[in-house]
Amino acid sequence: MSRNSSSRLNSVFYAESYHPIQAGSIDGTDVLPHDNAVYRAHLCSSAALYDPFGDPKAVGDPYCTLFVGRLFHFTSEDTLRKAMSKYGHVKNLRLVRHIVTGASRGYAFVEYETEREMRRAYKSPNPIG
Repeated sequence: MSRNSSSRLNSVFYAESYHPIQAGSIDGTDVLPHDNAVYRAHLCSSAALYDPFGDPKAVGDPYCTLFVGRLFHFTSEDTLRKAMSKYGHVKNLRLVRHIVTGASRGYAFVEYETEREMRRAYKSPNPIG
């Protein structure tokens, strides 16, 4: 392998900048997005169109909301609410589910009444257990 082709190979694996459309490409030459959500996010951020308060599904206070990940896929809303209620009053809970099957995606958003309650749950070494 020549030195020139070797440096080209390394430039693919060690990109100097992140490009959301080519991120999933093996050789860095793709021009079409692998994920339409990534593509839309990239377009919106480039055009300064991103409005986090414009999404009707995004409700609640972000400073009182805790992201809970790595959930067992059979965890129910009731089980999660019971586990998270020991840290404070759960105002809103959204267990994210697959749009077609309805199965849990393994993560949720838990909104507490106060930021203090959210921090209590956040600082717990094992909030669910």
